[in-house]
Amino acid sequence: MSAHTLPLAEGGCHINANCGFPAPGLNSFDFKPIFSIGSIDFTKPMLLAVICMLIVVGFFWTAFAKPKLIPGKLQLVGEIGYNFIARGIAREVIGKKGDKYIPFLMSIFFFVWIMNIMSIIPLAQFPATSRFAFPVALAALVWITYMFLTFKTHGLKGGVKNLVWLDGLPKPIAPLIVLLEFIQNVITRPFTLAVRLWANMFAGHMLIVMFSVAAWYLLTPSFMAAIAGGSFILSVAMTAFELLIQFLQAYIFTLLASIYISGALEEGH
Repeated sequence: MSAHTLPLAEGGCHINANCGFPAPGLNSFDFKPIFSIGSIDFTKPMLLAVICMLIVVGFFWTAFAKPKLIPGKLQLVGEIGYNFIARGIAREVIGKKGDKYIPFLMSIFFFVWIMNIMSIIPLAQFPATSRFAFPVALAALVWITYMFLTFKTHGLKGGVKNLVWLDGLPKPIAPLIVLLEFIQNVITRPFTLAVRLWANMFAGHMLIVMFSVAAWYLLTPSFMAAIAGGSFILSVAMTAFELLIQFLQAYIFTLLASIYISGALEEGH
């Protein structure tokens, strides 16, 4: 059950208590500041993002601080994670040039994944990526990297050509295609990258909260208890399904980042 449903539980709002169904809404994503440092107010999503960053950095720092030929448990898990990103994404998509971008892609994947997983961790119970600012910041980081590599690799003229030009275009439709390529590569890519992650985490969290609240609301000593049990089972099933979605969204985000890097390094088309 989401942390936002606790006041409902404490209030004892059930279907037979003459109170309407307390449907969750955008209030499930609003948090009051927990503490402040100077002029910066830290809310729960911000704190979770910092904790996730420390988890990722702390784990890999510990796992590879003193690497051994025969790896220990932490190093073994770290190597599995490294090989998954290196072989399954970086080298598969970018090729041999992808090795230098493995740390970047690893950081993105595990940071996004851990932030997603916070949705089902007790006490946390909230995916930081369901707040639009976090996917936007990550997508902006990928977009800046994409643009930097594009112009670093091809220069100003070649970079512009790489972004908007297709060889062999008929002259009558060239202006239209250039415009569409510009919109796709410069505007649409970062927007869809952010929205895809945010929308999936937002919808998943909302569904879990909805079924959790419904289970409590319908929990009465009557036949409605059976429906409450069904709602509870659905909330458990949705939580299990979210585990898959959380991994897939981190994977897709990282995969698309690698595709953009690959496009920036390739010759213009």
